[in-house]
Amino acid sequence: APAPKRQKCDHWSPCSPGSYAYRILSGGGKQNLAKICFEDELLISEGKSNVGRGINIAIVNCNCVVDSTEHSGEMMDFIRNAPEGTLLLMATHDDGSTLLKNEAKNLIEELGSKEIKNIKFRSSWVFIAAKGFKLPDNIQKEKINHSNQKINRYNGWPAEIQIEGCIPRNLL
Repeated sequence: APAPKRQKCDHWSPCSPGSYAYRILSGGGKQNLAKICFEDELLISEGKSNVGRGINIAIVNCNCVVDSTEHSGEMMDFIRNAPEGTLLLMATHDDGSTLLKNEAKNLIEELGSKEIKNIKFRSSWVFIAAKGFKLPDNIQKEKINHSNQKINRYNGWPAEIQIEGCIPRNLL
């Protein structure tokens, strides 16, 4: 049998021609850093030297503006200043909760997060949100995995987690 064809953002199956592919992978342990891929471009990754502790955020619109931050005040400004009609893709690495202020959690909750207020020390968390439009109901928007010393994959860290999917192009 022929080797399977590589799909955008390493999906197992391709997105339809009218959709964008995305994949959000949290960090895991000290060595495995978070990655955010959109339409086969790594927006946040170790190779781009733009990933760090805390919550890493990529904003996607037609211009593919990207940033990453770990400070609540800066993060809130970044989210508030994201233009309408953009996607926000978020992934934790190491710890995204200890210094995260309630005001920042409320802002992320307003974007549709159901888990941001449950995030704990070293939780692996990934989330995709839309600003100014609604994402399709059938896509997975969020996932969380808490640190548990009995089952952690890495010493003190839970396994990384991911969400992936396809976003209809007509939404952006």
